[in-house]
Amino acid sequence: DTRELRQYKKKPGNDVVAVRLNLDTEGFSYEKWGGTQRCKPGDWIVCNNRETYTVDAETFAKTYEKTGPGTFIKTTPVWAGRASDAGSIRTKEGSSRYQKGDYIVYNDADRRDGYVVSAKLFEDMYQLVK
Repeated sequence: DTRELRQYKKKPGNDVVAVRLNLDTEGFSYEKWGGTQRCKPGDWIVCNNRETYTVDAETFAKTYEKTGPGTFIKTTPVWAGRASDAGSIRTKEGSSRYQKGDYIVYNDADRRDGYVVSAKLFEDMYQLVK
């Protein structure tokens, strides 16, 4: 997958619109990022500018803060590196494929809570911390 990870933070003005799946449901599955994703009860459905996807409830609670009615901003840093080859990673929601040059992003430095973002989208939304 990737090599050295660097720390990034969300650029100002990159709020998302999100709704919590607080319904009596078993959740649902959907196809995205080259794999099947699974949304569980309590997870969040997020519209992030050009992308709509789900975020695990525990991850959302740890990494986002409310900015307005239905809007949130990711406030915690991420660790990311560019993929040197195509491949896939396991995520909390399922699995995601990536292409050479995409960013593999983690919510923790230990590479446990990861996801994939295209290079253009990542560079539009994030800035290097160190």
